[in-house]
Amino acid sequence: MNDGLEKRYGLLTAIAMVVGIVIGSGVFFKAEKVLVATGGDLPTGLLAWFLGGMVMVICAYNFAIMATKHEKVSGVVDYAEVLVGPKYAYFFAWFMATIYFPAMTSVVAWVSARYFGVLMGWSIVGPEVMVIAGVFLVGSYVVNALAPKLAGILQVSTTVAKLIPLFLMAIVGTIFGMKNGVLAANMSSGAIVEVAGNPLFTAVVGTCFAYEGWICATSINSELKDSKKNLPRALTFGTIFVVIVYMVYYVGLAGAVENEIMMAGGETGAKLAFSTVFTQAGGTLLFVFVVISCLGTLNGLMMANTRGFYAMAARKEGPRPRVFSVVDEVTKMPTNSALLGLMMAMLWLAYFYGANLAPTPWFGAFCFDSSELPIITIYAMYIPIFVMMIKKEKELGVFKRVIMPVISIIGCIFMIVAACFSHKMAVVAYLIVFSVIMIIGILAIGKYTSNKVKINNK
Repeated sequence: MNDGLEKRYGLLTAIAMVVGIVIGSGVFFKAEKVLVATGGDLPTGLLAWFLGGMVMVICAYNFAIMATKHEKVSGVVDYAEVLVGPKYAYFFAWFMATIYFPAMTSVVAWVSARYFGVLMGWSIVGPEVMVIAGVFLVGSYVVNALAPKLAGILQVSTTVAKLIPLFLMAIVGTIFGMKNGVLAANMSSGAIVEVAGNPLFTAVVGTCFAYEGWICATSINSELKDSKKNLPRALTFGTIFVVIVYMVYYVGLAGAVENEIMMAGGETGAKLAFSTVFTQAGGTLLFVFVVISCLGTLNGLMMANTRGFYAMAARKEGPRPRVFSVVDEVTKMPTNSALLGLMMAMLWLAYFYGANLAPTPWFGAFCFDSSELPIITIYAMYIPIFVMMIKKEKELGVFKRVIMPVISIIGCIFMIVAACFSHKMAVVAYLIVFSVIMIIGILAIGKYTSNKVKINNK
């Protein structure tokens, strides 16, 4: 067995991971939700997409700065260790391995199965879809654990595939709307219906979760060729590219059908828009690309999920570090960490079904949306990293050391407030579950001991 991960991925894979994880199922249905949140006010919706994207880009920019200086095992955990301390890094890694990665991975497996079920005419909460979700989860694990280079190829190819319908709608939909006057009418109509509260704030809440997932790309930090150059490039270019894609796609949709029709269509609004521009066959084709899109997102998340426990074990921390730091000689993958990551994702898939899809919720007051609420804690946990960046990175200029981290902290606080605004009392239930899992992490914590070198040599 080996004790290090192979430098197997290049810049293209890293960019594809950033773009591929963020652009998933959300882009196909969040557009309608943002439009509804603004009461049909298209310019306000575009502003919401821009503001939500800027939070992502600014945070990614700060991590890109960190990536030029620090290269160890697992990206964001490395930065937490260097800037805040090893104990904080351990709890960050524990959260990522037990909650964030597996929870997000499990939900995307279900979303992939859901759209596959739409193609097959199944109920999206029926047993067929749940079985397919499990199959997709295991299949993604097999590819990543046994053929990691293939996983990298799939990440690039599925990212390209999912961009096809987005750019087609962005270009053809815009031209279509300019010719028939629909785009101009939608842009100038203003709010069609009155909405409660602050429309812009509500819309940005919707975009925040559509932009989530880019941080997963830092998990392959130690497997990137020339990572100190390639990871910052991937984070910066990838996140900016995502914002552009989202906004031009949103404009393309506005050129396809009137705002009133899009709002009334609900989550089928995107299919309706494609059917209008590309005929009925285009609507069906959209769902084929949606499945591919979701599977690409699932692959990227699984790439990160399989490395969660390895990030702790490589530091001689967490449960059985000697077991989970093992890297297979053939695949160059942390196989034990990958298997435990799959098991955690299966548990979170069962929770997601019981809390959000079952006819009668299984967990009573402790039912919450595990696809969104982990974002509360990850953005909260970014804040100490940015604070210590201001304090410690004294060789950086004022812009990189002070201005950008301060803006990122403001953005993180906004994300937390947005999540609380959206989920209300479910936040309390989630935080209780989060606290229990973190207490288990305290019990499982490993210490740096005098036999550290001995463990490495065995």
